[in-house]
Order: sequence, then C-alpha cells, then structure tokens
Amino acid sequence: MQIAILTFDGFNELDSFIAAGILNRMKGKGWEVHIACPTPEVTSMNGVTIQRQRPLEFAADADAVLIGSGIRTRELANDPALLARIRLDPSRQLIGAQCSGTLMLARLGLVGDLPACTDLTTKPWVIEAGVNVIDAPFVAHGSVATAGGCLASQYLAAWMIARLATINDAEEAIRYVAPVGEKVAYVERAMAVVRPFLTLARTFAA
Repeated sequence: MQIAILTFDGFNELDSFIAAGILNRMKGKGWEVHIACPTPEVTSMNGVTIQRQRPLEFAADADAVLIGSGIRTRELANDPALLARIRLDPSRQLIGAQCSGTLMLARLGLVGDLPACTDLTTKPWVIEAGVNVIDAPFVAHGSVATAGGCLASQYLAAWMIARLATINDAEEAIRYVAPVGEKVAYVERAMAVVRPFLTLARTFAA
C-alpha cells in the first residue's frame, strides 16, 4: 500500500508528521508512507526544513493521499500550475485533507457542496470556495474525508487504516501512539469518530 502525504512550504508539522507516524505503524504489513512535496525541500511554518521523499506527482500513483495544511495554503490553492501537478482519482484512491488542505481539495473539485471539516482560521476561505463547512473534527463521503484541527489528523489516519486494512489495525495503531494510562479512552474516542463513516464505505483491497 502506497500512501502520499502532500506537504507544502509553510506546512504544519502536526498535520504531516502525526499522520505519517500513525500510518507507518502499518509498515510491517507492507505499507509505505511518503512525504510528497512540490520541491526537493520544504520548510514548515515553524522553520523546520525537510527533504521530500517523493515528488508531488507521486500522488497520482498512490493508493491513498493525505493533503496537509500550512500557512501558505491559500496562496498555493490559487496557483493553477501547482494544482495541475496534483492528479487524484476518488474512484480508486482514498483521499483525505487536513485543515486548510480542505481548501486545496475544494480547488481540485473534490468537495463540491458536501459537508466538510477545516480549522477555524481557514473556515472563511473554505466557505468562500463554496464548501459547506460543519462544526466537526472529521467527516467522510465515500472515499474522500476531511478533518479540522491539528490533532484531528489521528482520525484521518485511523479512517485510512480501517478502510485499507481492518478496524483492528486502526485500533492498534491509535493504541500505540496514545498516552499511557489513557489508551483505552483514546482508542474508543478515535474509533467512535470514524466508525460511522466505515459502515457503508466501499471496501478497498489491501
């Protein structure tokens, strides 16, 4: 299973790295999680510079794609040349967006008027793009999901694992990263958020 986490200059570390850390719990089952960027290096909103693992175009070949957020997303979402490099297909991929990544998803035409989640800062821009923003941490419609709030990245990761593998795998991944003494509560809360969106979901072959 190939996973791309789209990460842009000015990215929010929590969005990209938390999701990557949780999804990499599936490494033993053959999953490969890659930070995909438009340039060889990108610098986070707090000055952390990283090297990309894959170019942005890798998203077209991935089984699943997460779009992280950042302080430059509004600018980047209005860059036609950049958007043209991102080719996604919800008929064969799971696609998730975190916070301002929802704006990017909207610009790519993958949200429409469906209810979506984002962070409070980005909310006005996402509404301006024609998206129906709801007051919730996570929502999914078929193979497309959005999350609002940095720590909601755990919900995107849990949803993706549950869809592409099993619910038990998702629970184990969340249990691993949860604080000691609070693991049961964390797993129960995370799965309570994503489980309603798993019931009618199309099963993807692992």
